[in-house]
Amino acid sequence: MRIISGKYKGRRISAPGNITVRPTTDFAKEGLFNLLNNRIDFEGIDVLDLFAGIGSISLEFVSRDCKSVISIEQNDRHCNFIRKVCSELKITNLSLLKTDVFKFIGSCHTQFDMIFADPPYELEKIAEIPDLIFSHNLLKTDGLFVLEHSAKHTFINHPNFVDHRHYGNVNFSFFEVKK
Repeated sequence: MRIISGKYKGRRISAPGNITVRPTTDFAKEGLFNLLNNRIDFEGIDVLDLFAGIGSISLEFVSRDCKSVISIEQNDRHCNFIRKVCSELKITNLSLLKTDVFKFIGSCHTQFDMIFADPPYELEKIAEIPDLIFSHNLLKTDGLFVLEHSAKHTFINHPNFVDHRHYGNVNFSFFEVKK
């Protein structure tokens, strides 16, 4: 995986061979962050990364000087990898929580400027994630929630949906708090 921009720009991080995730492709990640650059001032924001995997998206946010990044991941190997990379890069503003995303959402009382979720594409409860984010009031009023998903899902009828983009087989749906 490669960090696209920011203080760690161009840094290549070799993922362990025994991972069980599908990291966001560099092509899709670059497209996503090009869009986000036009919508968000990364410096000083609080980010939540759900289903963090090996931390590719979390590290991209850290590299762009976000104030804090909370990464939620349940797999031991993936958590160990994220901890190792954070240690090597001396990252202090990434908090990794090894827990179930749905339990975390149900108990979280913090709001975020940016929420990113990249659940397994075959996750049965993927369609519930936007409703959970908004029913638990996790997104700040001017915040943005991005959900990565396969083409078989569509969220255009969700009341908080604002945009959809796709890069190859990777789809991103964007949501905002309706005022």
